[in-house]
Amino acid sequence: MDVELMAQLLRRAGFGTTRDQIDKYLQQGYEATVEELLNPVHREPEDQDLMDRYFVASVEARSPGHADPQWAWRLATNPNPLEEKIALFWHGLMAVGGVKLDHGLEMLTEIELFRRFGLGRFEDLLLEISRNPGMMYWLDNQNSHSGAPNENYGRELLELFSMGIDENGEGAYSEDDVKAAARAFTGWASEVTPPPFFLGPFPMVFRFNPDDHDDSEKTFLGQTGNWNGDDIVRIISEQRATARFVAMRLYDYFVSDTPNDEEIERLSDVFEENDGEIRAVLRAIFNSDHFKSEDVRYRKMKSPSDLVFGTVRLVDRFDLPELDSGTLANNTLFMGQHLLNPPSVEGWHEGEEWVDSGALIERINFASAEVSRTDGRGVQRMLARVRDAGDELDGAEFVEACLDAMGSIDVSPRTRSILIDHANGHGTPWETDASDSTDRAVEMFQLIVSTPDYQYC
Repeated sequence: MDVELMAQLLRRAGFGTTRDQIDKYLQQGYEATVEELLNPVHREPEDQDLMDRYFVASVEARSPGHADPQWAWRLATNPNPLEEKIALFWHGLMAVGGVKLDHGLEMLTEIELFRRFGLGRFEDLLLEISRNPGMMYWLDNQNSHSGAPNENYGRELLELFSMGIDENGEGAYSEDDVKAAARAFTGWASEVTPPPFFLGPFPMVFRFNPDDHDDSEKTFLGQTGNWNGDDIVRIISEQRATARFVAMRLYDYFVSDTPNDEEIERLSDVFEENDGEIRAVLRAIFNSDHFKSEDVRYRKMKSPSDLVFGTVRLVDRFDLPELDSGTLANNTLFMGQHLLNPPSVEGWHEGEEWVDSGALIERINFASAEVSRTDGRGVQRMLARVRDAGDELDGAEFVEACLDAMGSIDVSPRTRSILIDHANGHGTPWETDASDSTDRAVEMFQLIVSTPDYQYC
């Protein structure tokens, strides 16, 4: 079994993992690991009571800032990493921003919705998000009434959530389709919520008001009937344009920042053949020769969440959701990704746009500080694996041992050469029992996470 291939799967379907966990997955095999990742058992986390005790204000989170520690802890520790990765994917695609919603409890409710429905049928997910009170508030559907429809949700549903537009701003739908969708969603809204009480807000509740719904005949995407929101979602989910849009976004997120039309068409077929099940599309991605090829390995820029939570999982230093874990979401914010508060309804722009000079400094400083924490269980295991590689290692062997200990990381020949030159600069081989052995290994870990290569997954 290819160690690097397993490491890639765990980076893309999650946030990466430790070298010893890679060994565990290797024992059960690649396809069995894919199935384990795709079929998480959704349950209340065993440590939820501890989370609530450490972060009392997050239990009834008044604002997204109060809610941040809850999700950050799950991103850092959930043993079902794809459950959080798919929630993050949909959070960026079907974006609701806390700056307008300003209701932390509802933001967490939405993330839980993505966990529960994110790997299932797209139609079910689309219907659930259309009934989500936070989404209805975010896109002004409480202002959409029979006789005076608000087009905001209908437009974004088609343009950003399901069918998309091309580089010329054209879609597989018309302006009349937007208007028909808006009429179909009249009466779908969030109930009026009482003002927040002293510990937090009241839960938001979806409301359908049949007296405020346009129940006249509508023509939508070539089909005519007395359509409501459920019908609009069903009709959208049947379109080839929807299959291709979802396949394209999944490919971009899980495979490569550079589109591959042949693969996207193949995945569009899988979407249609499996009634829009996202799990089936991801299975087709992860088991494909294309995904396993060198062509897409290390071709995706890590998002701030990938970098922060991947590094945290690597060093494995959190036993309890203590105060330090509550700052993890701040680190993604400093790098340009404000969790629970996407910048707009478009969500975040992925790829190399994540990294500018300021963000790069934050990324390097964070990762370097984390891998220098020798009290972390993951760092201790990394040090032990380097020691197990041999009592005395030359520069090339030492660098290879460090790369392997950090989760089978690969780097370019140029980067490898620079790291080896640095290792050889000490003038003596790396020795297990040398007084500075730990310091030299930690220094190499820091150099590795400071390379351009570490910014990619």
